[in-house]
Amino acid sequence: MDMETNTNIPVAEQGQLPQAPKHIFILSGQSNMAGRGGVFKHPHGHGHWDGVVPPECQSHPCILRLSATLNWEPAREPLHYDIDTRKVCGVGPGMAFANVVRDHLGGECLGLVPCAVGGTAIKEWDRGQQLYENMVKRSKESLKSEGEIKALLWYQGESDTSSHHDAEAYKGNMERLIHNVREDLGLPSLPIIQVAIASGDGRYTEKVREAQLGIDLPNVTCVDAKGLPLKQDNLHLTTQAQVTLGHMLADAFLTKFYAPPSQSPKTG
Repeated sequence: MDMETNTNIPVAEQGQLPQAPKHIFILSGQSNMAGRGGVFKHPHGHGHWDGVVPPECQSHPCILRLSATLNWEPAREPLHYDIDTRKVCGVGPGMAFANVVRDHLGGECLGLVPCAVGGTAIKEWDRGQQLYENMVKRSKESLKSEGEIKALLWYQGESDTSSHHDAEAYKGNMERLIHNVREDLGLPSLPIIQVAIASGDGRYTEKVREAQLGIDLPNVTCVDAKGLPLKQDNLHLTTQAQVTLGHMLADAFLTKFYAPPSQSPKTG
């Protein structure tokens, strides 16, 4: 495994962490969740990340990530560098999301659990498949810090746009994934925030988007990435588009699924 591109990522000592994360978010799906913002291909193949971290994606002592070795460490871009190891990772939506949400947590720490892997179709995320089982394992491990999983952020579907069959099957496959992950984590009402894709590998992008926007299950919401700027490959979001998407995801979480700690339950 070629890890040369990631040698600039400092490894944190566990002792440096301010506190265990109380609010945990799973980041999963394929390359636009893993982040390709600022990744450019050399003419002869291998890509590199330009290293540009927007102000909205800066690290903060109270934003942690679960590493590939299942340790909490300070979160920094690129969040998926040791998870999506077959490709070069850049900026995704996770840090921009976390920085907005953190402002509402009253000083409590937030943990991100990166699980996304580029180029993966939804059938590869079925129960029993390695990607799915790894996501569940990492999610369960994150709970050992005695925090709570607050939401799963899901951005995937570009790999399901090439065949009519895959696009047709997408809605059922996504609904099954939601059911499975809630059952396997013992969280029957786990909030799911999915992204309706902005691009695709094939001609059935609209059919997959229709499936994503049409899922009508409790505690499932969708934000639409269509119209966000794409890189020259017409597939991956630009760095700035990822910042915008992170803010859209944060807004969806805060408006639909978050009750501020200061609010006492309504009575009567």
